[in-house]
Amino acid sequence: MKNSNEILIASSNQGKVKEFKKLFQDHKIFSLSDFDIEDAIENGSSFFENALIKAKHGSLYSEKFTIADDSGLVVPDLNFEPGIYSARYAGEGSSDKENRDHLINKLNLIKKEELDAYYVCVLVGLRSVDDPMPIITHGEIHGKVSIKSSGDGGFGYDKIFYPLGYDCSMASIDSEIKNKISHRAIAFKKFIEKYSS
Repeated sequence: MKNSNEILIASSNQGKVKEFKKLFQDHKIFSLSDFDIEDAIENGSSFFENALIKAKHGSLYSEKFTIADDSGLVVPDLNFEPGIYSARYAGEGSSDKENRDHLINKLNLIKKEELDAYYVCVLVGLRSVDDPMPIITHGEIHGKVSIKSSGDGGFGYDKIFYPLGYDCSMASIDSEIKNKISHRAIAFKKFIEKYSS
């Protein structure tokens, strides 16, 4: 596998890249920012399509083994929102807090303090831009979203997402534990099995 010790994470989101660096400790990890590559235009209609778009974009410009993830929060009772729009739920360029507040407002509108939800992550790995057999895995972690915000860690919706089996938010869970139970960690574990085989 070409340059398999060097991996491009097709993202400029430093929170996401930091998580990947912890997961891929034996590899040299690059982000799009390291090569001055702009983020891809995510115009797919599913997590898989967007992950593939990002992987192809990163692979084309870096010529390195590229991994892209598309991940987000899904609340089935809110018509599966925010879904693929998780990073821009409150509008283009919106902050994590603005996105969380937008979701909390939706819960308040329907007079719900919490709803079932799950985080999903789809990973796509490409050896080259024309790789006909991408590595594709996905992971989910289920729980509830709440109007109550807590915790100092994590990013995205972690402060208002409470995983099943835990009495605290994702943002309150120790990073070492999070890196074992998160949607990204689950997808990554499956990914490594395919990547190493």
